[in-house]
Amino acid sequence: MGEIINNGGLNKQQLATIDSISSLVEDVSDEDKYLTFVIGDKTFGVNIEPVKEIIEYERLTRIPMTPGHIRGVVNLRGNVVPIIDLANRLNLSGHEISKRTCLIILQLAAEDETMDLGILVDSVSEVLDIPAEDIEPAPSFGVEVRSDFIDGMAKIKGSFVIILDIQKVLSIQELSQFTDLLQGVS
Repeated sequence: MGEIINNGGLNKQQLATIDSISSLVEDVSDEDKYLTFVIGDKTFGVNIEPVKEIIEYERLTRIPMTPGHIRGVVNLRGNVVPIIDLANRLNLSGHEISKRTCLIILQLAAEDETMDLGILVDSVSEVLDIPAEDIEPAPSFGVEVRSDFIDGMAKIKGSFVIILDIQKVLSIQELSQFTDLLQGVS
């Protein structure tokens, strides 16, 4: 995982949590590590491997005529990074930006192309070591999120963590049209 950028919105405890996430990342195999985060009242997890960095929410530049789940772009050290509103993409009720709101920057690959994307989440929780045998298959009913977006469900400390298949949620093929639009703007 990369670096953490704080522009003053995260308190010392939140920074310590993120620092401990960074140190945990180095101690466990990537295959079983999941970055957990919250959207609304639900906890989600994604495999840590594509996570490049976690940054504090910053003002986004909106791009006209983009789908509702594409919140805008940020300039990350000279690179334009599209930001996906994960609540909107998962058809969850809206959320408000707070001091704990974060952008998780991911590097995704498809065929011969890699792309940096950010996802907007309410807060980042922790990195968990979840062995594959502790992840149950995605339920076919009763879940608000599209079942093809779910890799599985893990029971952690008496609560469920919804493990997302981030490659499906953030389909590069689907988002490549947006990238073409961005290249036309810049």
